[in-house]
Amino acid sequence: MDPASSAQDDEGWTKVEKRKVKKQKKAESKLGTTAPKFMYAKGEILKRRDAVGINDIRELVLHLVADAPPPSWVRVENVRYITKVVTLLIPGLTPDILGLPPLPTSATANPNVPIAVPLPPAIPPEDATPGVPFISSTFTYACPTRAPGDQTRMHSVLNAFFQGPVSGEEKKRRLTERLTSERAQEKSPMRYLLTTEQMIENGYPMPSYMSETFEKPPGWFETKVAVVDDALLSPAPGETPRIFAMDCEMCMTEQGKQLARVCLIDYASGIVVYDQLVKPDKPVVDYLTRWSGITAEALDKATATFDDVQAHILSVLSVTPTPILLGHSLESDLNALKICHPRCIDTAIIFHHPRGRPLKPGLAWLTKKWCGREIQNRGEGGHDPEEDARACLDLLKKKVENGPGFGEFKVDMESIFERMSRARGGTIKSAVIDHGNPAAWHGQKATTCVGCQSDDEVLDGLLTAVDAHQFLFGRFTALADARGWITAKASTDDPSPAPPPPAAKPDPSPAELRPVLESLDAQLRKLYAALPPRTALVLFTGHSDPRRMSELNARKAAFESALRMGKNVEQLGPESRWTSADGRELEEEVEKAKRGLLFLGIKGAA
Repeated sequence: MDPASSAQDDEGWTKVEKRKVKKQKKAESKLGTTAPKFMYAKGEILKRRDAVGINDIRELVLHLVADAPPPSWVRVENVRYITKVVTLLIPGLTPDILGLPPLPTSATANPNVPIAVPLPPAIPPEDATPGVPFISSTFTYACPTRAPGDQTRMHSVLNAFFQGPVSGEEKKRRLTERLTSERAQEKSPMRYLLTTEQMIENGYPMPSYMSETFEKPPGWFETKVAVVDDALLSPAPGETPRIFAMDCEMCMTEQGKQLARVCLIDYASGIVVYDQLVKPDKPVVDYLTRWSGITAEALDKATATFDDVQAHILSVLSVTPTPILLGHSLESDLNALKICHPRCIDTAIIFHHPRGRPLKPGLAWLTKKWCGREIQNRGEGGHDPEEDARACLDLLKKKVENGPGFGEFKVDMESIFERMSRARGGTIKSAVIDHGNPAAWHGQKATTCVGCQSDDEVLDGLLTAVDAHQFLFGRFTALADARGWITAKASTDDPSPAPPPPAAKPDPSPAELRPVLESLDAQLRKLYAALPPRTALVLFTGHSDPRRMSELNARKAAFESALRMGKNVEQLGPESRWTSADGRELEEEVEKAKRGLLFLGIKGAA
C-alpha cells in the first residue's frame, strides 16, 4: 500500500485517506512548487534612463491579468497561477514615513534600483516617525518610480495608469474600420454623430426611446421623432437634416446655476437663428461674468422665461428630419436646457486631447490649434456664446473637409479596461473603487464602479468586490489629505488664471500623523486578510509632495497672464516677477514631485 495514502493508529488499524483529500494535498504540493513570484531585473533597470514609470506599472498589470507581453524590468514567475490583481494607489507615502533611506544623489549611485525595505522594529522608539508596519512586513523591496510630465509640470498619475497606447493588432482593426467608414460616407457631418454608447459614457441625458439609463426629472422634455430605428443615428444618404451649433451660458441664483443665454447658429449658412437672454426665476447672486459674459444690465432687459426658451428650442428640434445639435461638451448645454436629444455631435469627443482620452480638449485650445484663431480671450468680459457656437461650427467643417483623422493624434490611446475586454475571451471582470465619481472618469469602462467619500468606504468597496472581480483598483487619499497635498482643481470653464494658492502648510507632526497612519495600516491589513491566495498586490504612491511645484507654477502663470494683459515687468513687484532662477527651481521641484515608490507582492497559499 502507498505509505502516502495510509496511516496506522495506536490500535493497529490502518486508515485509508479518501481519494479527494489525497488529490487536494497533491494539488497543494504542486502549487507550493509553482508559487508565483516577482523578481526585479536589476540589470535592466540600470540600463534605463529614468525610473520605472506609471505606464510601466500599467503594462505590468496588463501582463498579470490580460496576457500582455512581459515587462523587461521585472520577472513574474508562474504568472498563470495568479488568481487576482489588486492595485492600490496611496499618495502621501514617502521614504521617511516608511523608514527607507533617501534616494542617492551622487553621480556614481543609481537612484532607480529597488531599495530593500527594513523590517519594522519590534518596539519602535516613542519619538520615531510613525510608519506603516504592514508595508514593512509584507514587501521586501520598494522600487522608485517616476510620474509623467514635462520639465515644468507633472501630468496625471491616474490618466497615465488607466490610459495606454493601443496594441498593433487593434490599430490595424481600427484603421480597417475607418477606411470602410470613409468609403461608406464621403465628407458628411453625419459620420460624426455620437453613438448611443458614446452619449452614455459622456453623461448625456438620454431620450427614453434610445436608452433607459436616464430618468427624466420633472421639467425635463425629450425631442419628438417620427420613427425610432437605426436610421436615427445612421441617416440614409438622401436625408439632410439641419445642423445647429449651440452654446449656453449660465448665472448663479439662490437655487444654483440657471440658464442665462442660449445661441443657435445654422451650420449650412452660418446665420444666427436664435440668440436669447433668459430671465431667471430666482434672484441672481453671481452673474459669472468672467465665464458667461452675462452682466446685470444685459439680464435686466431679458423678458423670455426658461419655459419660453425651452419650448422654442424643442419646437426647432422636433421637426422631420430630426435636426442635429452641435456643441462642445454638449451634455452640459442639454442639462442646462433640460432637454434630451438623440442626434448630437460633440467637438470635445470627435477631436482629441494631446495626452489622449479620457482627457477632453478645451474649445479655445482646439480653435487655436486647428482653426488658427483665438477665442475666449476677452478677460473679465467672459465668453460669448455666439463665438463659442461658431467655433464648434468651424471645427466640424474642418473635420468634414479633412477626414476623420483630422484633429486626432498619431498615438491612439485606449482605456486599460478596453485592453482587458479583448483578453481571455472577454471574461475579465474589473472594479474601480475610488473617491468622487470614477464612473464619469477613469473607471467609466470598468465592470463595476463605486464612488466613495472616505477611505473606509474605499476599503468596504474593495472587500465587497474582491470575490467577483479579477482586477480591482482602489485609492486611499486620507494620508495625502492630512499632509496638505490635495487641493481643489480650478474650474475648466474659467478662462482667467487661478489665483496663487496659499503658502504650503508645514507637514503635520508625527503625533498628528500617527492616527492617520494607524488607520491606513489597519485598512491594509484587513484588505490583505480578505484576499484569496495567489493574489498579486500592486501598491504604488504615484508621486511625492507637489505643493512647491504648484506654488511656482501658479506664480509663473500669473506673471505670464500679466504680460498678456499688457503690463511691463517694471510695473510688477518683485514678488510677482518670474526669473530664470525661479525657472530652475521649478524644474527641480517638478523632478522631486515626480518621485514615487512601487511595492509588489503576492499573497501566499493559506
